[in-house]
Amino acid sequence: MAKQVKSTWFCSNCGNESSKWVGRCPGCGEWNTMVEERAVTGKSKSSTFDLGHDNVPMPISGIVTATETRIHMPSEELNRVLGGGLVAGSIVLIGGEPGIGKSTLVLQNILSIRGKRILYVSGEESAAQLKMRADRIGRLSDNCFIVCDTSLESIMRHVDKLKPEILVVDSIQTIASDAIESSSGSVSQVRECAAQLLRYAKSSGSPVILIGHINKEGSIAGPKVLEHIVDAVLQFDGDRHYMYRILRSIKNRFGSTSELGIYEMVQRGLREVSNPSELLLSQSDDAELSGVSIGVTLEGIRPFLIETQALVSTAAYGTPQRSVTGFDAKRMNMLLAVLEKRVGFKLAQKDVFLNIAGGLKVNDPALDLSVICSILSSNVDMAVPRDVCMSGEVGLSGEIRPVTRVEQRILEAEKLGFSTILIPRNNIKGFDTSRLKIKIAEVAKVEEAFRTLFA
Repeated sequence: MAKQVKSTWFCSNCGNESSKWVGRCPGCGEWNTMVEERAVTGKSKSSTFDLGHDNVPMPISGIVTATETRIHMPSEELNRVLGGGLVAGSIVLIGGEPGIGKSTLVLQNILSIRGKRILYVSGEESAAQLKMRADRIGRLSDNCFIVCDTSLESIMRHVDKLKPEILVVDSIQTIASDAIESSSGSVSQVRECAAQLLRYAKSSGSPVILIGHINKEGSIAGPKVLEHIVDAVLQFDGDRHYMYRILRSIKNRFGSTSELGIYEMVQRGLREVSNPSELLLSQSDDAELSGVSIGVTLEGIRPFLIETQALVSTAAYGTPQRSVTGFDAKRMNMLLAVLEKRVGFKLAQKDVFLNIAGGLKVNDPALDLSVICSILSSNVDMAVPRDVCMSGEVGLSGEIRPVTRVEQRILEAEKLGFSTILIPRNNIKGFDTSRLKIKIAEVAKVEEAFRTLFA
């Protein structure tokens, strides 16, 4: 049957196909997401993946399960996020901003794996650039093979010849199939290339690592079906002007999505941060300064202590400024309204600047108590004791609400040598505190927390 070329409209958000342009996608309901592409008709569409045998329906009670075979990665932080290692036959997508360190993270891990044949497919960098990066990392390997290609058919020929035990594709948006007459990075190309690589991973049992671009909103670029195809989606983020990077799990079919890994960007690549609390707290021996408090936050299921800095001064130009770094600006305005209405501090005509030390972005509501304490400390110019930390969510009526995993927060504070921790009242029911060396101060209202700190 002769091939015919026609124009087809695809939704860039969900991949829904339409024969004509529509303003609103009928699949996901998003507006102005339909893009035109040239599609080839007259050829059969391939299935998602083929395991090489006939599948027959069978009762769920008769399915035999086996232990997942995992490849232990050299980075313990990466193993934690993956759920214990790279599962054989899985396909993992790693996304992040340009220059954040995605390729460096993958390259320094695969160069440290011994005894396994690895194929690294680069569609963005030359082999000489990858060699320079490997020299900078200080790791060279004879079992890691590099090929620079963007044709899917050519890549699969290299795969059939080399038969790698791990395949890395950098990046999926640069790969294009000759069977589709559209440019690389388009909806149809990304979907078809990901489906072909998934078919290879499931049939061969070799894991595939994909590196992907993100859009200006911070989500994975391309159709949403790309995230549905893969087994795990990891987000590598952080501020390029700071040295810390956080690896989060957005989707993981073989592990928890609550884990995260923390790295520090150094000259020789990425260094694992096993105890982030010690790095995020200043070790200055100077006199105590106002406007600084220590909060116990939780990223996933991993607690660590972080320094909250605030500066409150009289508005010099009439209109008060509100500047926030690393925290939700709307939430800070809500906390300022609570201090104004419920506690009686007049902050409407004052500039308020808030900064989370280390360049991290924190969304844990348990940091509310640390934020308002640092703001009040700067306002009254009284320092919060450096051996005191706190954790609690602040409500609109000025009450301090309970937080999750308070036991882990207390144990982390005790491990770092803090003498007192402020927590919400009745938040530790059933938790034995007799063996703890740290003093636990339970507070129910914001005023009570202030009296405990500045009595």
